[in-house]
Amino acid sequence: MAGAAGGRPSVWGIYSSMEYGPAPEGAGPAQAWLETHGRSFGHFVDGKWLKPEGRETASSTNPATGELLATTLQGAPEDVEAAVQAAAKAFEAWSRLPCHARARHLHNMARTIQKHQRLLALLESLDTGKPIGEARDRDLPLVVRHFYHHTGWAQLMGTEMGGWKPLGEYLAQRVRFPRPVLELCACLWNTVVLLPPPRARLSALLLAELGAQAGLPPGVLNVLTGEGALAGGLAAHPGVDAVALAGSVEVGRSLRRATAGRGPRLSLQLGGDTLAIVFDSADLDGAAVGLSNAVSCQRGPAPGAGALLLVQEAVAGALLQRLRARLGKLRVGDPLDKAMDGGALADEAQRGAIEAYVEEARAEGAEIFQAWAALPARGPFYPPTMITGVATTSRCVREEILGPVLVVLSFRTAKEAVALGNNRPSGLAASVWTENLPLAMEVAQSLHVGTVWINGQNLFDAAAGVGGTKESGNGWDGGKEGLYEYVRPSWQSRPRPGPAELDYKTFAASSGAAPPPVPGHSGVARPELEENMPRVDRTYKLYYGGAQKRPEGMASLPVLDPAGNVLAYVADGSAKDIRNAVEAAHKAAPGWGKRAAHARAQVLYYVAENLELRREEVASRLGALTGAPPKEAQREVDLALERLFHWAAFCDKSGGAVQETPLHGTTLQLRQPLGVVGVACPDERPLLSFLSLLAPAVARGNAVVMVPSSRYPLPALDLCQIFDTSDVPGGVVNIVTGNRDHLSRTLAQHQDVHAMWYFGSPQGSQFVEWASAGNLKRTWVSHGAPRRWEDPAQGAGEEFLYQATQCKNIWIPMGEIFAN
Repeated sequence: MAGAAGGRPSVWGIYSSMEYGPAPEGAGPAQAWLETHGRSFGHFVDGKWLKPEGRETASSTNPATGELLATTLQGAPEDVEAAVQAAAKAFEAWSRLPCHARARHLHNMARTIQKHQRLLALLESLDTGKPIGEARDRDLPLVVRHFYHHTGWAQLMGTEMGGWKPLGEYLAQRVRFPRPVLELCACLWNTVVLLPPPRARLSALLLAELGAQAGLPPGVLNVLTGEGALAGGLAAHPGVDAVALAGSVEVGRSLRRATAGRGPRLSLQLGGDTLAIVFDSADLDGAAVGLSNAVSCQRGPAPGAGALLLVQEAVAGALLQRLRARLGKLRVGDPLDKAMDGGALADEAQRGAIEAYVEEARAEGAEIFQAWAALPARGPFYPPTMITGVATTSRCVREEILGPVLVVLSFRTAKEAVALGNNRPSGLAASVWTENLPLAMEVAQSLHVGTVWINGQNLFDAAAGVGGTKESGNGWDGGKEGLYEYVRPSWQSRPRPGPAELDYKTFAASSGAAPPPVPGHSGVARPELEENMPRVDRTYKLYYGGAQKRPEGMASLPVLDPAGNVLAYVADGSAKDIRNAVEAAHKAAPGWGKRAAHARAQVLYYVAENLELRREEVASRLGALTGAPPKEAQREVDLALERLFHWAAFCDKSGGAVQETPLHGTTLQLRQPLGVVGVACPDERPLLSFLSLLAPAVARGNAVVMVPSSRYPLPALDLCQIFDTSDVPGGVVNIVTGNRDHLSRTLAQHQDVHAMWYFGSPQGSQFVEWASAGNLKRTWVSHGAPRRWEDPAQGAGEEFLYQATQCKNIWIPMGEIFAN
């Protein structure tokens, strides 16, 4: 630092150089709290500390200095059982509290955190290496905001969430601070068992202690510490009703497979680097500031992750020049220094992993810019880094780098930018930089991510949820959209199927159908004669791409009437037929999703109109197939017509909302289609259930591949001609008949299927959940539990709308007229 004689800086010297001086934050309050516990912590269970004998311990150290902060326990199965039992006991009273009482508890929690906000920030910085300014000025205020926001939801649950109830007795999580708090606020209508990550335990333990101090009933919040098998044991516990995870993609896949068929709800937030797109119409200085801050920032949807920058060729040179200037001045060092832009990494292993990505890019011919000057000589620190001149196939482009690394690609047109941005397995968040608002909005709506910031970066608030798509998982924090992660319809009981011993390699690998009756068999129906003339044989085919197609295997299955006689033959669909149908749906989905909501509604009304014209015929065939009395068959057709009208009405009435965030601007929540949805239908109410599942998916802009009832497929096939005459675009609705589990196997494993709905056996439900881990598609399964499809709550409730859409929040700032 510029100084005067004697080594002390002069005022003139300080103002002349404008160099930073040290601004350390005293760690006294955090060290004192650690000392009060003897720097040795147990679990926090049932409102008190639990420290069983004979447990192994793990060290929590300051990653910046290596200083030992405290030791924590490595939990055992007995500890898991104690925590789950405490949560079960607490749930009995907690779930019966009036809404206002729960709201008071959350309000008191917010007040208590505010009183100890500095202590929490210091402890978080010491434990994780996060800069103190980031923890104190950004994370903790957001935590408090979440508690206040969800205090309101706790008060309003009885009216605003009247058709829903808590998931159940327990909720298991393994997430990093401040995410435990964000999840906790959303799910405090349940009871919680929290498992923080090994390198961020202390703030979670302090939070539990503050909860007890705030008067939270014992057992509502329980914290276990440990790693490895403890996480799997907690997730697999039969008493756990929901599991929320923030972690890597591979851990998410493992957890999806481990919980398949067990019945708990799974909420995944699996990270992914942030995408940034800078157009030639952008404010380049503002973009450079936002992007450099994003690189150094250790908060966000995926804390510590890098970013992928797409910049338009015309301004690439100018932007990169500004970024080098900004990145070169970022300061990395002591996390407790308030003047630091970046803190420490978790350990040397993380530093080595980042270095491997960078050196591999260098070996491929990439240009590497790194700001080594401000880096401390010792400790797990890494300089802000920018990689340019790489190919789209480079590993640093395809994979997430957990460190302060910005990878840069160029593009020529907006369409190319969107294609590059969507050609990634993750889909967490993106920023769009341009002064052209129509361009920004079109790009924002086209990107397959959960959050888009326009001319901004890392904006968060409790009123607007944070979540992702694709391999970034399907979990959400914040806003009303986050509440649905922790509730189920009021009529529904918790499914407890218990996992079956399935051989996933062979389960439903073939159709398993018995050979159909051959000519000459007594069960084969002969053509009826009318005045010595046979009726023309009707051939039921598959339906995809807007046309009827013969099955690739050229095989048929018999459909029997209640007396066991062959009523008709239908195509025996195969994996190849499913792939053909998915290809057709994949082509149709973008156009159908962009079609005006009113136009989609008109198509569904037209389907209902044409079905009404054939009401008597359809009812007669339905009765002959199922044995239902004529009045009951006609009632099912009438209910199906009502469902079509119901979802046609919803086409233009649930597109999103304006989120009331503190942003001076507008935060839009859009409910967008998922894309291609595979649907396996039940045998109950074959016509009604088929249309009850098809209509909401199609109404909200999805293309579907339907597997109708294996036992009663004819009502679905009778609709093909109705779809053809009702202006349904080819590929929007595709129908493949055959063995439900065999066809669902291919749908669940297909990489271009974005969601899978399965209403069949417990074993089939288990397989669908297990197979969905491949591309982490969303699943909705019945676990073999029946529904009363004629009941509007069960056959047309709000959960259908929730399952048919995904949220996206778009942050649009203002400030041309007024500063705020």
